[in-house]
Amino acid sequence: MAATSLQELFVEELRDAYDGEKRLTKALPKMAKAAESEELRSALTNHLRETERQIQRLEQVFRTIGEPVRGKKCDGLMGIIEEGKSSIEELEGSVLDAAIIAGAQRAEHYEIAAYGTLAYFAELLGNEKAKNLLGQTLDEEKAADEKLSTIAKSKVNRAALMGAGMDEDQNEGRGAGRMAGMRRSSRGNGGTRAMANDRSRARRSTR
Repeated sequence: MAATSLQELFVEELRDAYDGEKRLTKALPKMAKAAESEELRSALTNHLRETERQIQRLEQVFRTIGEPVRGKKCDGLMGIIEEGKSSIEELEGSVLDAAIIAGAQRAEHYEIAAYGTLAYFAELLGNEKAKNLLGQTLDEEKAADEKLSTIAKSKVNRAALMGAGMDEDQNEGRGAGRMAGMRRSSRGNGGTRAMANDRSRARRSTR
């Protein structure tokens, strides 16, 4: 049923957030297991515990507004989680860690937007308790995002870059070899071009 008031929209957005958090509790352990960086693995495991507390807070918010605790399919996080699964299947090493962080930060940014909106809705609706509960979760999501950024900038992305750099050097070497071959081929064909020029001059002199 479509929302026709801010209160109804608030409930719908709560259900979306609830479903998203439930899905993340299943996705985060898989991401942590796949991560190569111990620091990243620890950050994901810690955020799993935070996510479980965030689910409890959402359940409290449902109770404060007299609504049943129920989720609604969160298409946004479903898509982000599916992309993360593909990365785990296709990548490895530090490049996979970089992809895991990128996916996790997409999820964090989605949730930051969601909880920021929900907290503001709660404020407009005069529900101070819901606002405070949602605000706590918002602060945790921002801190988790900052932690992931720190890990990415300090170690993971540089390690992924070093791996990519070696590949680029190899490619450049192959490219240089091809260019050298082309130059040799060009020198080898010089005699053929000279002969063609001599024939052209001879034809012009007989006319």
